[in-house]
Amino acid sequence: MRLTRFSDIGLRVLIYLSRTDASRTTVTVAEVASQFDIPQNHLVKVVGHLARAGWVQALRGRNGGISLLVEPASLRIGVVLRELEGDPELVNCEALSCRLSADCLLREALRAGMNAFYETMNRYSLADLVTGNTGEQIIRMHRSFTASTLSAAAAG
Repeated sequence: MRLTRFSDIGLRVLIYLSRTDASRTTVTVAEVASQFDIPQNHLVKVVGHLARAGWVQALRGRNGGISLLVEPASLRIGVVLRELEGDPELVNCEALSCRLSADCLLREALRAGMNAFYETMNRYSLADLVTGNTGEQIIRMHRSFTASTLSAAAAG
């Protein structure tokens, strides 16, 4: 199994927000895009999906930004991945003209493996992913971005 770029970005956004949100500041899409070298238009689509799922708040405008709406300890990673991935089939038996499809157990075995993956990911919360050095690095990244933005605003 391979995660889509969409899911990868979604997880990074949630991870980033879970640590920067501790100070109750909103984060701009531009900040997240620059921190992870993600095109802003793609990031907007991911943030929109996270907002529809009820995990982030996205406010437009001059004082807008994104912030986490859920407690990081309550958000399970398997739930996030299942939402972002859309729960696809690993093999589309109907699209193939497979002569084995009536008796083949591959599809069920792959589905069981996928469910085991999500169950394993649900052992971890968003809070688990940002403990220790990861969380500290995110705080440093956010502070550095904020300081450079303030410096640029003061110079301009």
